[in-house]
Amino acid sequence: MAEAATFREQFATLNRRFWLSNVIELQERFSYYGLRTVLAVYLLLAVELGGPQLDNIQKGSLFATWSLLQTGVPIFSGGLSDKLGYRASVALAAVIKAAGYLVMGLAIPIAHALSGGASEGVPGHPMVYNVLLGGASLIAFGTAVFKPGIQGLVAVGLDKHNNSLGWGIFYQVVNIGGFLGPILAAWLKVLDWVWVFVACAGIALSMIPVLFFIEEPPRRAEVANESLPAVAWRTLTGIIEPRLLGFLAVFSGFWAMFHQLFDLLPNFIEDWVDTSALFSVLDAALSPLGGAPEGWQGRVPQEMMLNLNAGMIMLTAFAFGYITGRIRSMTSMLLGIGISAAAIFLLGQRDGWLVLGIIAIFSIGEMLASPTKLRYMTEIAPPGRQGAYLGYVNATDAVGWTIGSVIAGNLYETHGDKVALARQHLATLGESAEAVKAIAKTEVLPTLASKLGRPVSEVESLLWESCDPGQVWVRFALIGFVSMVGMLAYDRLMRAKLEWRVETGLVLVLTAVVTGLSYGPKYAAMFALAGIIGGGVEHARRQATPAT
Repeated sequence: MAEAATFREQFATLNRRFWLSNVIELQERFSYYGLRTVLAVYLLLAVELGGPQLDNIQKGSLFATWSLLQTGVPIFSGGLSDKLGYRASVALAAVIKAAGYLVMGLAIPIAHALSGGASEGVPGHPMVYNVLLGGASLIAFGTAVFKPGIQGLVAVGLDKHNNSLGWGIFYQVVNIGGFLGPILAAWLKVLDWVWVFVACAGIALSMIPVLFFIEEPPRRAEVANESLPAVAWRTLTGIIEPRLLGFLAVFSGFWAMFHQLFDLLPNFIEDWVDTSALFSVLDAALSPLGGAPEGWQGRVPQEMMLNLNAGMIMLTAFAFGYITGRIRSMTSMLLGIGISAAAIFLLGQRDGWLVLGIIAIFSIGEMLASPTKLRYMTEIAPPGRQGAYLGYVNATDAVGWTIGSVIAGNLYETHGDKVALARQHLATLGESAEAVKAIAKTEVLPTLASKLGRPVSEVESLLWESCDPGQVWVRFALIGFVSMVGMLAYDRLMRAKLEWRVETGLVLVLTAVVTGLSYGPKYAAMFALAGIIGGGVEHARRQATPAT
């Protein structure tokens, strides 16, 4: 038996295509996270500060569409890169993403032109929202096209001898880009928000010149001739197979909870968390460079706090990969979901140091749960269907992120947003709904403070104590805990080796229960109906397949 290659030997086999592909991945993640970590704050930015001033429901709807496109499209379009070629698909993605960044950055003037000036100064104007949604959809679609192309360029240079090292390096590069992007955004937005979008577009386009130095891998002799409707039907009937649908339902709860760290926590930090003590430490650390930017106004930007997540993963992913490799996949996932859910439950804090520590705890849970899903899917996949199951794993993210965004938007608008809560309080003091709505966003808190005869800081504390906005995290923590229990039940069911009809019935019941507890009866009914249809299709498929 041949000895395994040493680290040095494996490293030496990584060719130029591999390293240049990683440079492109770094550029793409740099631009993506440069915007994504600050976008939640920008979307709610007051019109008098140059923002679109969407409400939380509009923001949640935009993120839901983004997530559905970015994570759902690859389920149906996995063969696009094979047809176009890997370099061509990456170049196409770069152009689409750059266009999306620019459309979002210029959404307000574009909407002004399209509406004949009607959108000027109007908070959350439908035309502004639609232009922003169009830009977000371009970024999401471009990302969906980019991923299989770049992963294809990386994969063709790897084999069983250097596969583990190669993908480990790739994962680290992803997080290096995710770490650098928010730092860029934190400095550029001080100059003007539009520069964040322009810089991200420029970085995305900078991927194209690198492609000229990469040789296109040999094309496979056979290129799939299957029609798009046939591909869509095969994919749909495969994903609603009860066994797979059950995993999708129970694990989607993790993603619904997971993405709120990046989509909802930025707004929560901006509204409620006191980061002044953190700022003092950071300002001292940056003193050799002239200190923290004056534009931060004595606060640490939320994107710098969230950057702890990418930084931890960047530095410790290899160690956690070693740890998770020594325990069962399901054990690692359950432990990770439990730790992440506990962190989400604790997020309702106002102290910046506490929130930073909770982000660190969440990151540990993420490293235990998220990467392990691929290994688990290969373990539960029927013989010969491992590739299909790995493709379907994106659906857990698509479902959880999409539904979670809708829930978060409605929940935070009613129970968490500081300005929205202040408006509600003003209404209880005798102000008419029209008068309250007409107050400029930046003047709502000062107006309430004036009426109560208290400083703004005391009014914020009053709203915190009376409205308890930290409760929004309890809902997502419960979704995570229900997901964890559902995963445990699902694992036990799959290991029981029951007769197929009994297994199908139990999986459908489990799916309905978990989705009902997590998302509500509406989504439970949808999953149950999909499972019944999938069960029928799978039964017909088994009946038509000759016994061997």
